[in-house]
Amino acid sequence: MDSSMFIGTWWALVPPLLAILLAFITKEVYSSLFIGVAVGALLYSGFHPWESFVNFFEIMKDSMNLNILIFDVLLGMIIVLMAKSGGSAAYGKWAGTKIRSKRSALLATAGLGVLIFVDDYLNCLTVGSVMRPVTARNKVSRAKLAYIIDATAAPVCIIAPVSSWAAAVNSYVPEDAGISGFQLFLSTIPYNLYAILTLVMVFYIAITAFDFGLMKKHEDNAAKGDLFTSGAEEFEQVSEDEVNPNGKVIDLVLPVAVLIVSAIGAMIYTGFLGGAEDIITAFSGCDAETSLIFATLVTVFFMLLLYLPRKVVTFKGFMDSLADGFKLMVPAVTILIFAWSLKGMGDALGLADFVGHVVGDNASASIFIPAVLFAAAVFLSFSTGTSWGTFAILVPIATAMFSGGADMQMMVISVSAVLAGAVCGDHVSPISDTTVMSSAGAQSNHINHVSTQMQYAAIVTVISFAGYIFAGFVHVWWIVLGASLIVLLAVLTGMKTYLGRKQERADG
Repeated sequence: MDSSMFIGTWWALVPPLLAILLAFITKEVYSSLFIGVAVGALLYSGFHPWESFVNFFEIMKDSMNLNILIFDVLLGMIIVLMAKSGGSAAYGKWAGTKIRSKRSALLATAGLGVLIFVDDYLNCLTVGSVMRPVTARNKVSRAKLAYIIDATAAPVCIIAPVSSWAAAVNSYVPEDAGISGFQLFLSTIPYNLYAILTLVMVFYIAITAFDFGLMKKHEDNAAKGDLFTSGAEEFEQVSEDEVNPNGKVIDLVLPVAVLIVSAIGAMIYTGFLGGAEDIITAFSGCDAETSLIFATLVTVFFMLLLYLPRKVVTFKGFMDSLADGFKLMVPAVTILIFAWSLKGMGDALGLADFVGHVVGDNASASIFIPAVLFAAAVFLSFSTGTSWGTFAILVPIATAMFSGGADMQMMVISVSAVLAGAVCGDHVSPISDTTVMSSAGAQSNHINHVSTQMQYAAIVTVISFAGYIFAGFVHVWWIVLGASLIVLLAVLTGMKTYLGRKQERADG
């Protein structure tokens, strides 16, 4: 069969669409991505069995980004070492002596979640164990704690340039997109409505003590001493992880600070090496992948010097953390490899050219593309429980719609919509790893966490969808973001006033 009949035609859409369909049906992303790549190889080879087999692995090999894989493994090692050091427990003890009210406990939890923006796994594992005793003393329900952990995990990581998420998104952007992956990621941050609005909502709720829906029931019960409402029995036999008694607060704070400072420094340095004339252009034109690897290596060596002389960890324990960190990152690495392969297969089949022609012929409808992509990303991520898998499928499609730099601003908005939608779906999905880890970290019944969080997330989701429709018309980030923030604050304040008056009438 002549393979040319499949290249540059609507057949190029079959691999990603098949991956989406299978992900919806099976609720499993690994096999869905694999089958999508395999079908793409068959189309590219004209259904010749041996050539399909060879092309499958050739495209997989050529599509892989070893730099990102090295960064993920080293980051996994850092996460494991932080957990072993006892720094998290030490921070929790310190916070317990300073926090005297429910509001400050909520703000401290949210603040710690924002501080740990390097990786969502690290965020969930750290914030839960650190703040659980502090919030318990201040009568915060476990459902509320789980919500704050979850709402400051992925939403923070997706707007942080120094994170595993930034590295992943950077690797999904095709070379012919007309902009580097890291520059595109930086450009998407102010348009990532769901992430920003979610963080604003978290702090609004913490400051105003406003709760509604099922969450209010949990908080009312917590005020009476019942932190769980239901499902407490599943945590009765849960033993706390052993922590190093020699750990200090600096064992948590200093490695994070070194990682951030060395990453930013390396990014600026590589930007100047590339010919930049000022810090802003240096940062946007940097070699992000090399900089992140450098930063993680510096942090690992720093942790070696910080931990070993004080016997916080043994040398064997330190080296074992490399293998443990790799194990921690296996799910992320697996998704990345299949995702890169699917992107590579799309490139081979001429996906960008086909989608570009279709969008070009229907330019008048392109204003609704960000909102459509946001909705598609929400449903896909919710169904599969993975935002990274959603990035992998939809980011190349979004960039292909505006390839060649014809409408760079719409490309930025569309990719932002994909990233925001993927985080939104992942945030509320009951099968998402971050949702599960947030429940576990807070020791909240999982169903309680999902059911209470959905009601909070629904408000932000609707406003974000409307925001992307608005962004299709107005290509100015501060107008779109400002309008969305005003609407969110108005809705929350209106709800607070209405429900407060309703409660007063009921009490009176």
